[in-house]
Parts: sequence; C-alpha cells; structure tokens
Amino acid sequence: MSLLASHKRDPSGFDDEPHYHGHRERLRQRFRNAGADALSDYELMEMVLFRAIARRDVKPLAKSLIARFGSFAEVVHAPVARLREIDGLGEAAITEIKLVAAAASRVARGQLKARTMLSSWADLIDYCRTAMAFADREQLRVLFLDKRNQLISDELQQVGTVDHTPVYPREVIKRALELSATAIILVHNHPSGDPTPSQADIQMTRNIVDIADPLGIVVHDHIIVGKNGHASLKGMKLI
Repeated sequence: MSLLASHKRDPSGFDDEPHYHGHRERLRQRFRNAGADALSDYELMEMVLFRAIARRDVKPLAKSLIARFGSFAEVVHAPVARLREIDGLGEAAITEIKLVAAAASRVARGQLKARTMLSSWADLIDYCRTAMAFADREQLRVLFLDKRNQLISDELQQVGTVDHTPVYPREVIKRALELSATAIILVHNHPSGDPTPSQADIQMTRNIVDIADPLGIVVHDHIIVGKNGHASLKGMKLI
C-alpha cells in the first residue's frame, strides 16, 4: 500500500495533524519559555482564540482583529457589537476575548485593594486605564476611600455619549456620605484618546470640591484616561 493511500484523513476533511497544530504548539512553547513579551499582539490574540476555535488556522483572524482595532488591548476592550461585525468571529471567541478584559480588570482592582491607594499611584493609573481607557463612551467612575486612603468602593456612576457624561456633583457627595468615605478620586475617560481635560471637566471637578470640602470629604484627584495616556488635574494644578 502506498504512503498516500495509507495516510488517514479525518471524515470532516481535516488531516489528523493539520498544519496549524504545530504552529499552535510552537506559540505555546514560546509563551512558556519566554513569556508574553516574546509574542506580538496578533500572536497573543491567536492564543486567546485557540480555546474557542479548535479546528481552524486563527492567524488570519487574529491579524484582522489587530488591524481593525489597533492593538491587543483595543481588541479585548472593543464593544461586543463591533466584535460581532468581524467575519469568522463567533460568540464563543467573543466570550474568550471579553474574559481577558474582565480578568485584567479584576487583577488590577485586586492590586488596589491590597494597599493604600495613594502609595501605589502606578497601580491606580494602570487600573483606571484597564477599566476605562478603551471604552467607546464616556464614563465617570468614583473611587471612595476611607481615612487610611484604602478603597471602600469603586463605582461606575454615569455612562454618557462619545464626548459627554452627565455628572451630578451632589449625587457623588451623597454617595460618599452613605459609604462614610473621607476622600474620593474621580476618574473618567475620553474615547477620543486624548486625555487633556476640557474646561467642562475642570469646572465639574471644582463644583464637586466646593460641595465636598465643607463636609470634610477630600477630592484627591480627577484622573482622565485615554488610549494615548492619562492626565491628573491635581498634577496639572487645576484643583
């Protein structure tokens, strides 16, 4: 019997050892040996897709996702509705992608809760960017702190449009009083990517400070995050 005749094929039309199996194992091995930094964005995306798409070469799909959204981070934080527009990306794969975003946010939040907020500024910025920088609509998040500046609660207060979030200063302070918070940090995102504060951002922050101060509640900062970085109103001496 010839080698060709004896070569078994899967009834579905796939070879017993499709070419992408070796590629997948090489990627896994590189990840195990050298870590995530040894992989490009599209290669890391391939590994996310492996679990949901078992019998297909996912490299073209991974490259398409990175090209469409710009980076690994932007893919995992992309709205589900936009991910559904991508040919070949089913619900199982979208779930795997969103699981990565959820895991990153949970890890960052856990790091914040483990230490005093103001002594871990880098962790705070990382968490804010992970949670909000890639959202497609403006959001206002408030971090409520106790007298030791440890996190009591992290709450998403408002979700607005692509360039505006309605903010009600008295509602923010009312919630701080309910939680017995002695300090807050305001965080919101700019979907445009540019974190430069607008005049409206500055005025809103000052309004909250004016209400909070007589009640003994400190507004430590208002941080604005975007895909291109972050801005601190306190650091810019705007509050």
